[in-house]
Amino acid sequence: MNGAVPEQKRTWTTGTAPGIFPLLGHAISLYRRPLAFLNSLPAYGDLVEIRLGPQRAWMVCHPELAHEVLMDPHTFDKGGPLYDRLGKLMGEGLVTCRQPAHRDKRRLLQPAFRPSHAAAYTELVAEEAESVCEGWQAGRTVPVTEAAMTLTTRVISRVLLSGSLDDTAAALVRDCLADVVRGLFVRTVVPVDALFRLPAPANRRYRRALVRLHAVIDTVIAERRRGTARDDVLGSLLAATRDDGAAALTDQEIHDHLITLLLTGAETSALSLAAALSLLARHPEAEQNLHAELDAVLPGGRRPGPGDLPDLVQTRCVVSETLRHSSPGWLFTRVTTRETELAGRRLPAGATVLYSPYLLHHDPSSFPDPERFDPDRWLPGRPTAGQRRAMMPFSAGNRKCLGDEFAMVEVTVALATIAGRVRLRHLPGYVARTPRPAITLGPRSLVMACETRSHKPSGESGPVHRSATAGPCSPEPRTAGDHVVDNA
Repeated sequence: MNGAVPEQKRTWTTGTAPGIFPLLGHAISLYRRPLAFLNSLPAYGDLVEIRLGPQRAWMVCHPELAHEVLMDPHTFDKGGPLYDRLGKLMGEGLVTCRQPAHRDKRRLLQPAFRPSHAAAYTELVAEEAESVCEGWQAGRTVPVTEAAMTLTTRVISRVLLSGSLDDTAAALVRDCLADVVRGLFVRTVVPVDALFRLPAPANRRYRRALVRLHAVIDTVIAERRRGTARDDVLGSLLAATRDDGAAALTDQEIHDHLITLLLTGAETSALSLAAALSLLARHPEAEQNLHAELDAVLPGGRRPGPGDLPDLVQTRCVVSETLRHSSPGWLFTRVTTRETELAGRRLPAGATVLYSPYLLHHDPSSFPDPERFDPDRWLPGRPTAGQRRAMMPFSAGNRKCLGDEFAMVEVTVALATIAGRVRLRHLPGYVARTPRPAITLGPRSLVMACETRSHKPSGESGPVHRSATAGPCSPEPRTAGDHVVDNA
């Protein structure tokens, strides 16, 4: 005997959420007060049974249980109401495909989104951010969410399609994506198809957006087939071949990949950027620290370049804290592929399991005073191991978001570019309200006032947080759930 003390197995608690309505289950609570409903669930256990319409489902309320689910994608596969709905939009793209098909699809797309490539996109993002805000005038109002969506749609379309979308087509894609994500949420919490076949205005708007979005992508693929090859994601997909030299992908498979990357690459980054600008306006100390860093690193409001990324420590802290406080991806589903046990509860094959980054990020046992916006939580050396485990805005395991580092670079550079030039203030009478989630979470119609920002010489900018540990760090993507400033 070696005298080692055996590790004590944790005892999990399970329960059932109250307030189940016939046929609708908890859909009314999830639709009307979704975040409050989520925050109420840990009181009933670490794993809580809820109803999505008439269907039973289980909500994971503890980060270790969430990791147990995410690290075993063969048992807890993509599926459930969310991915069933997304599958009708994205087809068999990377996000919605089942686990057996995932590895080959990820290998095909991975090269364009490696961390080294993401840094190379810095100039592209900064250029588009400058373009979006160059017409903003002091004393005028700015449609922040719309501008952020314009920026991220342009960026992702250039990465995917080398600018094949002109301004009109990009605006159409932006508007269609907004209509789609609104419609997807209600179809997830009330998975009763008959309701969505009714000729209601919202249903017609959703179907029309889908038709237009698919038509734009089909047109781009057809034009590229007839034109000159380009060095972009679409070009790589068109050029991919099997071992026998035949094309690896059909046009429909290429279409599915592009729809998936457009939807995931535009909406979530735009909402993160808009949320960061809103939160900074409400937290002057955090804004002052950000401005001090930008004046030191990017004097005179110059455009950030790839070499500036390691020095934008405070900027990346703001992005990390925004993703904790207001993560756009707030609710996800998985489905069991076989009978299994979770938290001591036997779940049948085909059971829906949910986890919520919002819920995990707002758990006071992981993040004290979770409603407080505090970018300094993420300064190098500050986060605990438990906080890193609980922080999962991009999921975890081998189904972790393919573009996680790209998204971090995009929002960091866009924020540095905009905040280096202007200050955005909330309009008189503004009241911070809990945003109503759709399939994503964030400020959907944010309008702010623009002010000119004076730049202080770097020696007068005040203290800027720095750490010797702020250098590059690349965590193992299969196990890392966090995405904090140490990864800059």
